[in-house]
Amino acid sequence: MTGQVRFGYKASAEQFGPAQLADYAVLAEQAGFDSVFISDHFQPWRHDGGHSPAAIPWLGAVGARTERIILGTSVLTPSFRYHPAVVAQAFGTLGVMFPGRIVLGVGSGESLNEVPLGIEWPDMKERFARLKESVQLIQQLWGEDRVTFEGTYFRTENATVYDRPETPVPIYIGASGPAATRLAGRMADGFITTSGKPRTLYADTLVPALAEGLDKAGRVAGDVDTLMEMKVSFDDDPDRALADTRFWGALALTPEEKTGVEDPIEMQRLADALPIERVASRWIVSTDPEEHVRRAQEYLALGFRHLVFHAPGPDQPRFLELYATEVLPRLRALVG
Repeated sequence: MTGQVRFGYKASAEQFGPAQLADYAVLAEQAGFDSVFISDHFQPWRHDGGHSPAAIPWLGAVGARTERIILGTSVLTPSFRYHPAVVAQAFGTLGVMFPGRIVLGVGSGESLNEVPLGIEWPDMKERFARLKESVQLIQQLWGEDRVTFEGTYFRTENATVYDRPETPVPIYIGASGPAATRLAGRMADGFITTSGKPRTLYADTLVPALAEGLDKAGRVAGDVDTLMEMKVSFDDDPDRALADTRFWGALALTPEEKTGVEDPIEMQRLADALPIERVASRWIVSTDPEEHVRRAQEYLALGFRHLVFHAPGPDQPRFLELYATEVLPRLRALVG
């Protein structure tokens, strides 16, 4: 999956209900996008108008309605709400049903999705260790029969995933810091991160960390797909392009501002207090398709080969049509 540059669509699970979102995924395939990725959140970023459809059944439904598009999570947490063996079973099934089209994107999780279920939220060191152990167990279950696994957090005894594809589903690790990025380089098939942060984070921290992980495992850059979730607001009306970002104000909150916030009502209150300029700072907001191409090119130059576009507006069919007509052809011409 790493040979060519791909352009995908981010299905906004926090903003739209599952049936509506499935329609948008079908439109994305028809519009010429290469992939569709969905987050797996138990709760949305905001209470009013928020949604949180379960990603696993949604992927199955969309897979049945589409023919070629790659479908995956960005991301799912395999170490709290789910036992990693259950994740291996579910994505093994999806991989059998839609061979070559399924990606398991995983991450260390957010308290917003886990604490409401009575989970005591651990520190980052434990979350990282759980993520690593989960990926190891999933890979072992896909590669062996009768798996007895004795980990720090997870155990299995003579466990077998009976329905699994001949070629295992690729696992992508989502990260915004160096440790998990190195882990992606060492043991994953792909690396996921998001746009809109200082360029130095990508150029000086994440890209070198990925290279370090690859080197430690004796791998080369082409062994790992590099996925950048691009936050873009594109419209011919500049005021609408700016206003559309308001729903996603929580993304502009700092980690310190979000720490310990597990209630979508409180998260919404904090986000709505931000000025629109700060809300929009995480997004590429422009009416000019060439500006969108130029900004995307910056990430391509850093080595990202899979750009997944996340649009904040309520009219997703409009975005898909505009981006497919005005931006994607320019990008495809750029990468040959």
